[in-house]
Order: sequence, then structure tokens, then C-alpha cells
Amino acid sequence: MRQRVITAVVALVIFIPILYVGGIAVEIAAAVLAGIGVYELFRMKGLAILSFEGVLSILGAVFLVLPAERWMPFLSGNNSNFLLFYLTVMIILGFSVVSKNTYTIDEAGFPVITSLYVGVGFQNLVTARDSGLAILLFAFFVVWATDIGAYMVGRQIGKRKLWPEISPNKTIEGALGGIASAVVVAVIFFLVQPQVFQHNLVTMIIFTIVFSIVGQFGDLVESAIKRHYDVKDSGNILPGHGGILDRFDSMLFVFPMMHLLGVF
Repeated sequence: MRQRVITAVVALVIFIPILYVGGIAVEIAAAVLAGIGVYELFRMKGLAILSFEGVLSILGAVFLVLPAERWMPFLSGNNSNFLLFYLTVMIILGFSVVSKNTYTIDEAGFPVITSLYVGVGFQNLVTARDSGLAILLFAFFVVWATDIGAYMVGRQIGKRKLWPEISPNKTIEGALGGIASAVVVAVIFFLVQPQVFQHNLVTMIIFTIVFSIVGQFGDLVESAIKRHYDVKDSGNILPGHGGILDRFDSMLFVFPMMHLLGVF
């Protein structure tokens, strides 16, 4: 527990100023986190990150994260980020030709989906911060409230397993407690900062329920990946907390959903 607290404090001391400054600082941080996330997935699968597919997968994620208009102004078009990502996909797929099909589309699927999964999630973190610090904090608070509420309620009254084949400790009662906690936090946030949102309170409560469910599902997805590769944590970069994906698994699902529903 002491190690977890120390790691959390150090991470917040580093992360909070970056979030406050925004702009390039957040973009660089998100790109670094995306690269580490790709590395963690390759590590779980037992692949070398310094392979051609590892490097291209990191590039693909970074291409998705960094706004092209700022980092690649020589490019034109609104879809530059996606097209640069697709360039890495084409190169990875092209290796099946160069290797005379010893490297197949099945093998190419892993680096592609890895960079897409991690890249789009952190891309939307950047977009959320560009919409304002309050929106970004709202997303974090909803995810944290869900995690804390699910843990506390599940520990006290949890009896019915939510998805034992994937995460045996999670319960239905805990999941509902997480949703309730997220709604309480969202209502408080809305009452304190109503000008931040483009929607009314009832709509935001409904959206928050969706975000909480989606966040918990993102957590289960990462649990399924770890169970598939038979690892406890995605990495060890955060002592006591695991890896970057262990900390951002819910947010990689919540940020895109928030963007889709027009919260930012």
C-alpha cells in the first residue's frame, strides 16, 4: 500500500502540471504514454518492440495521437492523422509480400489493432484537454469514482460475480456501486461547473451512466488481454500499480465515447 501511495503521489506531481499547461505538453505526454502502451502489449505477447512491426505500431499510435496540423503542417486534409496511421498499416501488410507470405495478415493484425486501440484512446485524451481542463477532469473523476465505488461496494456487499471467467473479483453489486458513485460525482461536478457542459443535467446523468459502463467494460477488456497472455499486470513502470494500460484501460474507452456523444 505504501508503495502504491508513493507512486500515485509522484505520478500526480508530474502529471497535474502537464494537464494544467495543456497544448504541446499534453500531446507529448499522450504520445509517450501511447508508445509505452504499445510496448506493454508487445511485451505481453512476447514480441520484440524493436522489430519492424513494433516500431511501426508505435509510429501508428503516435501518428493518431499528435495533431497533424501542429506537428505535420506540411500535410493537407482533415484526415491526415488517420492516413498517416494507415500508411503504417500498408507497410506492415506489405511485409507479407516482401517475406513471400511467411509473415501473414493474421500476424499483421496484432500490431495494427494495438496501435489503433492505444492511439485512438490517447488521441481523444488530447482532444478532451483541447476542449478545456474541466472536461478532462470530469472524465478522470467519472472513471476514478467508478473504480472507487465499484471496489468499496463490491468489497462490502458484493456477492454475484460480474464476469468470473475474465475478472473473478468483480461483482454485479460492485459494478452498480461504481455507476452510482460516478453519477454522484457527475452531479456535483455539473452543479459546480454547469457552464462546462453543452447538455442539461438529466442528459449528463444518462451519459455518465454510459461512461461508467463503458469504462468498466474497458477494464474487463484489458483483463481479458492479460488473462489471454497469462500476465498479472500489463507492465511494471508504475510500482504498485502495474503498467500504463492498467491505469488507463477504462479511459481508453471512455474518452472516445465522450467524444462520440458530443461532450467535447
